[in-house]
Amino acid sequence: MAATLVSALSSRRKGGEDTSTPAKRARRKEARPGELLAAALTLFVEKGYAATRVEEVAQLAGVSKGTLFLYFANKEELFKAVVRENLAGHFPEWNAEFDVWSGNTSELLQYALREWWERVGSTPVAGITKLMMSEAANFPELASFYESEVMAPGRSLVQRILQRGVDRGEFRLIAPADMRHAVYAVLAPMLFLMSWKHSFGACAAPTEAIDPVRYLEQQARILLHGLCAPTATTSPAMRAASTA
Repeated sequence: MAATLVSALSSRRKGGEDTSTPAKRARRKEARPGELLAAALTLFVEKGYAATRVEEVAQLAGVSKGTLFLYFANKEELFKAVVRENLAGHFPEWNAEFDVWSGNTSELLQYALREWWERVGSTPVAGITKLMMSEAANFPELASFYESEVMAPGRSLVQRILQRGVDRGEFRLIAPADMRHAVYAVLAPMLFLMSWKHSFGACAAPTEAIDPVRYLEQQARILLHGLCAPTATTSPAMRAASTA
């Protein structure tokens, strides 16, 4: 994967630098931050934070280490930029989608799980979450950054979805003291999928493979309807929903 990216990023360079016209060099300079972030994402996911060296990122992006430092002061700032570009920077867009949702909240929750997989979970970006889970204890400053930039906004968005359902009478009442745990019940399937994809899932036997879409659909059904079979006192609508 890294070799392919090196070839793609370096195909129009000679000696690591663009020697074409000034206009092309200007365009090349504008593209460098994005190319450095793409290279950094690849290496952080493949090697982890501690094992990734800025020299490798620069080489993968086809520039010198000095060029990298023109844009990012150090590896920590490079990592933060990767997180903002691929995760944290999308929360305004995701919250805006919540604001204009007109359907019921059950559909919103299922949509959120599906879209999360399409936009994050199925992409290399999911490896950043797995990286933080494994290396956070060794890099507390990065852990604090990730908490404030990704985890807290993520919890807030899920809580908004759950509270919408409660306020509209679509979800049962969740006590304020229990809301935090309800949020984690929604987040847990996502965290599992990201961890699985970048660990055991990479070498699992075909019989043990997980279909992410079906898995999330099942998790949504359990979240919304529980595991208990409908009883005689359950409304026809609820019985139909629990077997959908």
